[in-house]
Amino acid sequence: MRKDTAWSRVGKWYDEIVSRRGHTYHQEVIFPELKKWYKFKRSDAILDLGCGQGILARELPKGVGYVGIDAAKPLIQKAKRYSNHQFSVGDVCKPLKIEKKDFSHAFIILALQNMNEGEKAIANGAKHLRKGGKLILVLNHPCYRIPRQSSWGTDKGKKLQYRRVDRYLSTLEIPIQMHPSQKEKSEKTFSYHHPISTYVQWMVKEGFSVTKLEEWRSHKSSNGKQAKMENRAREEFPLFLAIEGTIR
Repeated sequence: MRKDTAWSRVGKWYDEIVSRRGHTYHQEVIFPELKKWYKFKRSDAILDLGCGQGILARELPKGVGYVGIDAAKPLIQKAKRYSNHQFSVGDVCKPLKIEKKDFSHAFIILALQNMNEGEKAIANGAKHLRKGGKLILVLNHPCYRIPRQSSWGTDKGKKLQYRRVDRYLSTLEIPIQMHPSQKEKSEKTFSYHHPISTYVQWMVKEGFSVTKLEEWRSHKSSNGKQAKMENRAREEFPLFLAIEGTIR
């Protein structure tokens, strides 16, 4: 049976964290880096798959076309409250109920890893992009940020903080308790892990050439006795992976 991976049941909690302007990682890492990649024009049109409450829409210049789609109705309701862009409820892993086939850019920001059929979302991006259009994936780094299968460790002898990775190449469905203190009563979502090669294969299959790939570090900085070790580790182990595919 296909799991319901929409965040409808945890929408209120998620909105409290992300709200109108986004999580600190959106504001301090993701959007600043994306603004180095793109300078949008009025002729551009953006398709935001798994848009949540439409954070990306509020980062765009006025006049740029935008359509946001998400399966979680409470998040779409928030998105419509926060801005006047076009939003709709829908499963981005199924055929999209939009006629436009010539978007210039399609984004999936921190959402693909919550989709159990992520390859279908990438296929939808391809179907609704113009020739030369771009699909941009932003992911929690698949090498170093695998829920339950990666963690921090400390080598006291070398005075180093390291990243431990227990599994990587396997495809994994990982249940996530949204409120761990509630144990079994906690609402549960799912994270889907794939190696980087899988994402590239999905994109190539749908007619994309991978034209950019960057790894983005956390903006945070530590103080105190462990600061040097922790800050060095942040510099070495990226938080996010960003991939751009251009439709051929």
